[in-house]
Amino acid sequence: MSQYIHHKADTRGHDRHDWLDSQKTFSFGSYYNPKRMGFGALRVLNDDVLPGGKGFGSHPHDNMEIISIPLKGSLKHDDSAGNSAVAGVGDIQLMHAGSGLFHSEYNNSTEETAEFLQIWVYPEDLNTPPRYALGTLPLAGEKNRMHAFIGPDTAASVRSDTWFSFGSFRNGASHRYDVRKPGNGMYAFVVKGRFSIDGKELAARDGLGIWETAGIDIRALSPDAQLLIMDVPMDFQH
Repeated sequence: MSQYIHHKADTRGHDRHDWLDSQKTFSFGSYYNPKRMGFGALRVLNDDVLPGGKGFGSHPHDNMEIISIPLKGSLKHDDSAGNSAVAGVGDIQLMHAGSGLFHSEYNNSTEETAEFLQIWVYPEDLNTPPRYALGTLPLAGEKNRMHAFIGPDTAASVRSDTWFSFGSFRNGASHRYDVRKPGNGMYAFVVKGRFSIDGKELAARDGLGIWETAGIDIRALSPDAQLLIMDVPMDFQH
């Protein structure tokens, strides 16, 4: 029987500083919630806003897959492995921290606000060489269906058993999403608009975790609705 956990947007942790406004779906930093330590291999889902010229100064990471998805403006990335890049709306940034590196992430504009999703996934293997890549979010893809943009069979990947998909839907459109690998769970995050997933209504920035099922039925409840699905292993070692 399908299992569900619904995280409403207004139940997320919230950190606000002069350099960052962050809503946290899962326990992270100063927001500690032992009942919300992640979903399977998905560890972090932060909804971050950076004022003009502000950002994360150089700091270390290791043994984590870190995905950044700009929703407004652009991010300037630099790291100790020599990578330097700017990621804007329509791009995705993947940083495999591996055995360890330092990086910084700043709003690339000194005036306009930048908004992005910061997502962490536990790696498949530990202490591997760090790497960095830019990919593409399928914003312009065919509407009313999900499009995989991270996966072992796509140009960008984080694990051999993990897929990320994105879809833009018209009001009333329906779609069936089948789990990519038996034993995986699906975490659906509403980027924009409203959806019904397996009959459960979700508003913007709500999250719904679903597992022990072969797939989910999606229906858009508003125009220009956008959905992110993270299809991750539920039983893994970390």
